[in-house]
Amino acid sequence: MSLRRFWCSFLIVIGLATPAFAVTITDYTIARPEGGRHYIVAEAEGKPKQKRPVVILLHGHGATAAMMLGLAAFGGYKTQEWSKLADRENVLILAPDGVKASDGKTAWNDCRGDASTNAATNDVGLIASLIDTAIAQLNADPERIYVFGGSNGGGMAYRVGIELGPRIAAIGVQSGLMPVQSACSAPSHPLSVFISHGTADKIAPYDGGKVGNWLVHGRGSGISAEESVAVWRKLAGLADTPAVYRFPHLHPDDPTSATRYVWGADPTRIQVEFLKIDGGGHTEAAKDGEFPWILRKLVGEMNHDVNTAEEVWAFFKYKRSASIH
Repeated sequence: MSLRRFWCSFLIVIGLATPAFAVTITDYTIARPEGGRHYIVAEAEGKPKQKRPVVILLHGHGATAAMMLGLAAFGGYKTQEWSKLADRENVLILAPDGVKASDGKTAWNDCRGDASTNAATNDVGLIASLIDTAIAQLNADPERIYVFGGSNGGGMAYRVGIELGPRIAAIGVQSGLMPVQSACSAPSHPLSVFISHGTADKIAPYDGGKVGNWLVHGRGSGISAEESVAVWRKLAGLADTPAVYRFPHLHPDDPTSATRYVWGADPTRIQVEFLKIDGGGHTEAAKDGEFPWILRKLVGEMNHDVNTAEEVWAFFKYKRSASIH
């Protein structure tokens, strides 16, 4: 099943080079009705392998699993935040690849019934199989299975929450909207959900509507970011009034700002979090990241007051699927 395995030690320079983090990266293929599906496993080097939490990372439309883990660049931008987290927190990370859709780009079969360039595969079945494999072969903790995705991957995370909710401790979505025309049932299983969205997102518009731009077509439509949050908050029966935290503004030249809204007071129970990026585009937030100018033109501004991966993990960390019953 394993295609290749190699050890990655990433270095930072502070006088002398010292290790920043060390993870083992392994490529796998899992058999599915549509053929072999590729996924990458990232795990901490030299740390205990029993009962580890799992984060399943789902890339966006046209991206790859390798990009999610910093093994490949997207438009000249590379992030290794999830690989760093795998090492520091001893989190087992699985990053599968989507399949090519009708536009030739890798995609997921999320719930958007009007997205003609979605994949046609049973991706919920794929993720269920990855969960089974992680538990049976990689010592994953079955009560600590988390799913996070960006854009189309975020839409897929919503679908996983709807169709595999009892198996999942929490889901996270960045720059993704719940569908206007849904090919899925309405959510029925209360679940902890993290959502992040930029108010200046021109691909998945904050106020809802057609998804895409002059380069991206056939992506369907979504309800607004705030309506997407409300779907899960109301399902969980959480009070209307959230706890609010405004992140300190770290860079004077950053045109964006970040505010956290959390419904539910106990991090071990069901919560819904909304990380609102005022002025932010169709992208993660990263304190030390920086887009090349061409990506800023295409997807908008990146916030530098918070790290999305760190914020997602802080939300996931204490939640267990058994605790919501």
